[in-house]
Amino acid sequence: MQPFNLPIRVYIEDTDAGGIVYYANYLKYMERARTEWLRSLGIELDHWQAQHRTLFVVRSVNIDYKMPGKFNDQLSATLGLIELKKASMRCEQAIMRGDCTLTTAVVRLACVNADTLGPCAIPTPIREAMTVER
Repeated sequence: MQPFNLPIRVYIEDTDAGGIVYYANYLKYMERARTEWLRSLGIELDHWQAQHRTLFVVRSVNIDYKMPGKFNDQLSATLGLIELKKASMRCEQAIMRGDCTLTTAVVRLACVNADTLGPCAIPTPIREAMTVER
C-alpha cells in the first residue's frame, strides 16, 4: 500500500508560548490523517457508524518525538497500514517537514461495537477498502 499523506499547516493555536508545536497536537495531526485516509477509501466515519454501529478506537500509541515543529511550518502527516486483523489494525504514522522526520508513531486501533464498546469484526466492505492497492 502506498503511504497516505495529508498536508498540515502549523497555526499559532497549535503551539506553546515559544512557537513550538505542543506535543499532544502531533496525535491530533495523526488522527486527522487516519480520518482522511479512510475518507480517501470511500469510508465516511459518521455514515459508517450509523450503518454498521461500529467505530475505531485507539488501543495504544508508541510515539517518538525527534524534532520540533514550529509556527507556520508546512508539515505532512503520513500513514501506512502495517497490520490488519479481524477486529484491529496497526498503522505506522509520521509527521514530516519536507524530508525531515519530526515524529513517528505506531498506532493500534480496535474496532468496537458503538453500543457496547466491545470488540467486533471490522465490516467486510471496510476491510476490503483498506486492502485495495491504490
